[in-house]
Amino acid sequence: MTPLTLRQLRYFDALARFGHFGNAAAACSVSQPALSVQIKELETTLGAPLLERGARPLRLTPFGITCAERATQILQSVDELADLARAASDRLTGTLRIGVIPTIAPYLLPRLIGLTSQRHTGLDLHVRETITPKLLTELKAGRLDTAVLALPVDEPGLTELPLFDEAFVLVRPNVDANKPVPDREALREMRLLLLEEGHCFRDQALSFCNLRTALPRETLEGSSLSTLVQMVGAGIGVTLIPEMAVAVETRSAEVSIAQFNDPQPRRQVGLVWRQASPLTARFRELGEIVHEAAKSQR
Repeated sequence: MTPLTLRQLRYFDALARFGHFGNAAAACSVSQPALSVQIKELETTLGAPLLERGARPLRLTPFGITCAERATQILQSVDELADLARAASDRLTGTLRIGVIPTIAPYLLPRLIGLTSQRHTGLDLHVRETITPKLLTELKAGRLDTAVLALPVDEPGLTELPLFDEAFVLVRPNVDANKPVPDREALREMRLLLLEEGHCFRDQALSFCNLRTALPRETLEGSSLSTLVQMVGAGIGVTLIPEMAVAVETRSAEVSIAQFNDPQPRRQVGLVWRQASPLTARFRELGEIVHEAAKSQR
């Protein structure tokens, strides 16, 4: 029997995740034909089909589903072996796959990447920016090493390291700059601009307004904080953004910023990783760098 290769397992794992040959090939940085050849060789070695030929969209066979689960476990174990070697070092080295939520990434990453480059010259930082549910899924599956996001996540098997608290501010049109800052009740009667479903910042804003089960009278959604701020500048409504986003997002918009009266809406930001990871001590070091990078942005 021809031995299986880690390359085949990684290609198959990507294909199972993306459900598309082209996207899987791009994620693995290979051509689609090269990936297809490796999948076919894997099927030949295993002696059973992994894919339903001709199915659109792509579907795994029952055997393929079982193999995909085992492939993920095997690849995670291989990565953990590499982590054991890295943990023995007195500094962060090698490739570090870090996830960051979209309401933090644009404001924190430039400073964070600069600091890590200065202090850990052997570290190759790979960044993944996406919403919290996807980050947690990829973290638990071993496709990410750690993630910066809003706490708590309350997920079994994950360690949470709180790093800093951050207030939310009100963004409104310049013409409203001298008006009293609205309280929660007043916000319910305004056109509140929110991020799309799936963003934890959306849920945090709704929680502040005590609107988890009912939306304000008028709401509009955007895909990013930048979009929301520009909509406010156009006079469409008001929105909330985290303090670290103020300098970047308001420099080209005709808006005013106001601090809420106490109790201010806030979020806690932290680092999350798998409890089983041998890199816990290194992640705590990284947490200190994240905290320092955040201080310069607020």
